Amino acid sequence: MPKIKTRKGVKKRFKVTKKGKLKRSHAFKGHILTKKSAKRKRNLRKSEIVNKADKKRMKKMMGV
Repeated sequence: MPKIKTRKGVKKRFKVTKKGKLKRSHAFKGHILTKKSAKRKRNLRKSEIVNKADKKRMKKMMGV
């Protein structure tokens, strides 16, 4: 069987934690920030763990 190529876009957007979970950043933080509240922007700064349902698919794309 041939090797599975990694999806470079996914590789750049997700990081694997020490325990094997996937960490991601929030969307909607790039531009048009004037209409968003300070609280919303502050919460968008924080990273989040990828949902359990998507974890297997994302790891396969990353080649992990």
